[in-house]
Amino acid sequence: MLLKSTPIAALVIALFAAGPALADPAVIYDMGGKFDKSFNQAGFNGAEKWKKETGKTYMEFEVSNPAQREQAQRRMAERGANPIVGIGFSQGSATEKVAKDFPKTKFVVIDAEVKLPNVQSIVFKEHEGSFLVGVMAAMASKTGKVGFVGGMDIPLIRKFACGYEQGAKYVNPKAQVTTNMTGTTPGAWNDPARGSELAKAQFASGVDVVFAAAGGTGIGVYQAAKDNGRLAIGVDSNQNHLHPGTMLTSMVKRVDVAVYNAFKGVTPGLTSLGLKEGGVDVAMDENNARLVSADMKKRVDAARADIISGKIKVIDYMTSSSCK
Repeated sequence: MLLKSTPIAALVIALFAAGPALADPAVIYDMGGKFDKSFNQAGFNGAEKWKKETGKTYMEFEVSNPAQREQAQRRMAERGANPIVGIGFSQGSATEKVAKDFPKTKFVVIDAEVKLPNVQSIVFKEHEGSFLVGVMAAMASKTGKVGFVGGMDIPLIRKFACGYEQGAKYVNPKAQVTTNMTGTTPGAWNDPARGSELAKAQFASGVDVVFAAAGGTGIGVYQAAKDNGRLAIGVDSNQNHLHPGTMLTSMVKRVDVAVYNAFKGVTPGLTSLGLKEGGVDVAMDENNARLVSADMKKRVDAARADIISGKIKVIDYMTSSSCK
């Protein structure tokens, strides 16, 4: 039987063209692409680190439409991939369906929870890391106005925004936080032009520091900040190097560590990574050294310690559905 030329057919052909079943791990990147310089790319970096250290190979696939999530996981499982790592909350339902059909295969899903005995669910305390960049934004701002540009308008991204606002107001109770979301479809993760437009509108209103949690869309935000002499904050991967001198910091989310550890071994159940576990933090390096004052670093270090100890309790939008 011949397969028609469709995205799913192309996926099937690509996955089976390599030959017989393998026992390698697999990673499935979500919408936005493997080289989004952010979330997916962090996962890629973790897989590559594992490959370099072990000398082994892994399978991978970049999802370009929603239907491919389940198809990719199923084909990987049929080829004997183990474990199979799905990056992104949108892969939760696909992981649940396929994991039930392949109980002897280990699965990992990042940013979603699937309660099955062969699945490890890895989530992050993004609100804690976002609190720290909020502290830095408020201290760096000269206008008292800071901004946030999110990707797809979902609770997870609201979680970033909520933590950021709390951090900014912890430093400056009168701080004004402007929040914009790029869209309501997966395309919101890869629209740099729209990100640039939203950032420029915020700058026009007086915002002088903007935090983007928007995947590839953030690239447009960072460029707009550079072009307009404002400061930007990166997300997921350390993006300080993209525009040294205007990138205040990045809220790193260690998806790379999650994928690397998953390839080494899967522990079924829920794993939650925050500041205490080294799952999130702020990026400090030579690219933003001159932007981070001693007082700023001291304030961030104190806030980090207080969050870890429980002295500062950062509201998690995902569990409260509110930022108050």
